[in-house]
Amino acid sequence: MRRTEYDASQAARRLKVPVAAFRWARLTGLIPDPDASSWQWSRAAVEALDADAIRAAMPCPPIGGGAAAGRIADALGTPNVIGEKASVTAFVVRRFVDRGLLVDLSANPEGTLHHPGQVAEVCRRADMADLVAADTPLGPDQAAARLGVRRVEFDHMVRLGWVRSPQSIEVRFGTGRAGAVDVALYTTASVDAIVPDHAEVDWEQLRAVGKGRRSPLASLRPAPAAA
Repeated sequence: MRRTEYDASQAARRLKVPVAAFRWARLTGLIPDPDASSWQWSRAAVEALDADAIRAAMPCPPIGGGAAAGRIADALGTPNVIGEKASVTAFVVRRFVDRGLLVDLSANPEGTLHHPGQVAEVCRRADMADLVAADTPLGPDQAAARLGVRRVEFDHMVRLGWVRSPQSIEVRFGTGRAGAVDVALYTTASVDAIVPDHAEVDWEQLRAVGKGRRSPLASLRPAPAAA
């Protein structure tokens, strides 16, 4: 029985083009909106597509988030070196996707895929260094240190909704998964925004709270969610 409706992956196989190239062509308008449903094309619509044009729109294979981070690091003159702390990470690349600077062509939540040409465009941006600095990840302890407060104060800020983590990473203690914990990461820009966004806080006093003392933020309650 011949298929009459195709999702993106099925249509790509039907046309014998890479799925990532099909997704890129879809996002750039080369492929029209699905006509059979919100996510499926009819057989007639798929057969009318130009497979050669789809391939030409993405002549090189997509690159993963780690490779994209490496190219951005190279463009900044601070290349990522194996075995050393990376100057640009896949976390930053994901934030570039959130900003709309890069398109994720992967359907895998564990990783991203990107058009090499679009990554090259990002690398040529005059403000790229500032964007990378703003999206550089900070763990909770690093964020607290950047704000000049104790970890407990930062934990309250998270509880109060003053800052949100866009992504967590798994950190292992030892060799087994039994010692693995998820650690939330925060962008540097979101941490830096806490102080100006909450001028009602006496930051000098908060930073002077001694070890073992109850946090002044402990009695605060999150603002009610907007209707």
